[in-house]
Amino acid sequence: MSRFRLQPSPAQEQGLAGHCGHARFVWNLAVEQYRHWKPGRTSAPGFAEQCRQLTEARSAFGWLRAGSVTVQQQALKDFAQAMANFFGGTHRKPAFRRRGRAEGFRIVAVKPGDVRRVSRHVGEVRVPKVGWVRFRWSRAVGEGVKSFRITRDAAGRWHVAFAAIPDPVPGPGTGEVVGVDRGVTVSAALSTGELLNAPALRDAERKRLLRLQRKLAKAKRGSNRRARVKAAIARLKAREADRRKDWAEKTSTGLARRFDVIAVEDLKVRNMIRSARGTVEAPGRNVRQKAGLNRGILAAGWGRLVTRLEHKAPGRVRKINPRFTSQTCNACGHVAGESRESQALFLCVACGHRDNADVNAARNIRDTVPGHGTAARGGPPLGGPVNREPQSELLIA
Repeated sequence: MSRFRLQPSPAQEQGLAGHCGHARFVWNLAVEQYRHWKPGRTSAPGFAEQCRQLTEARSAFGWLRAGSVTVQQQALKDFAQAMANFFGGTHRKPAFRRRGRAEGFRIVAVKPGDVRRVSRHVGEVRVPKVGWVRFRWSRAVGEGVKSFRITRDAAGRWHVAFAAIPDPVPGPGTGEVVGVDRGVTVSAALSTGELLNAPALRDAERKRLLRLQRKLAKAKRGSNRRARVKAAIARLKAREADRRKDWAEKTSTGLARRFDVIAVEDLKVRNMIRSARGTVEAPGRNVRQKAGLNRGILAAGWGRLVTRLEHKAPGRVRKINPRFTSQTCNACGHVAGESRESQALFLCVACGHRDNADVNAARNIRDTVPGHGTAARGGPPLGGPVNREPQSELLIA
């Protein structure tokens, strides 16, 4: 997926926003239909039936007819695919879309002449009922593009993403294996001893963000001042997200080029970042601490890093059981939670082996690959039966 920054004019921006609103409206209507659908009593409306209903709605409402039927029908097609994924058990149930969050629409059946290059750094894409919209040509656009998606983020920036499958990054062919331990303080520790950290906001930016959040708390809801403060906060958050994405892209590319096999822990990140607040009847415990931990996990880019590794190095990423990787001594194989004295220090209580705790865990992850480390020496496999209760990897990672 090649993503580019759009440069629309004010009039074109209004047209793009109208397409986003129409796509969101049609999507929400489809969600509402399925909410009232009762399995076994009535048949669920399919894509063809919803398209017929859309034609009737366009003839009845001029504001809907003023939009692009291509955009609106594609929103229904995307919803049909989302429901198929839900029934297939691979995705969650489609939910309502909110204005200002994840705004966008998709165009398919793109003709070869709908994307063209104007100059070295400028390209244009044809959008129905909007015309030619310019974008920054920052990289090569894949050949044979059949569809693209236009999105608007919380900071008000427009992007276009062309659906294209890039070639995988070739490995070095040396057979070298690396283990990657993901953490909060250290975003990614490698078995080679390298400690990698995802970039965050600078000190001055964090202070400014804190001031803006205080202003937002005092601003009156619905006021122009509140809207300006929210936009300023969104720009800072977008800057932080851009840095994190850039770090994940460069780190994943570097790992794919340097190593033939990349071993990572099989962490259920979505489950790990669930809120601990509970309900009114059964409130959670340590809610603020858990919320801070959730923010740290998201800021470290755990999920994005592994996802991009799987895209760039298909078949070369090994997901292993995370059980006891942080409590096992890489030198002697002794398992003890007391060996990890702090976040950074691992001191084995059996043999006295001393190492960085994250690097020790990364080497344990690497050693799970057949032919390396403990597995090659005939030592006990990680995650095997031991005579003690496992401690939460979430709390000590």
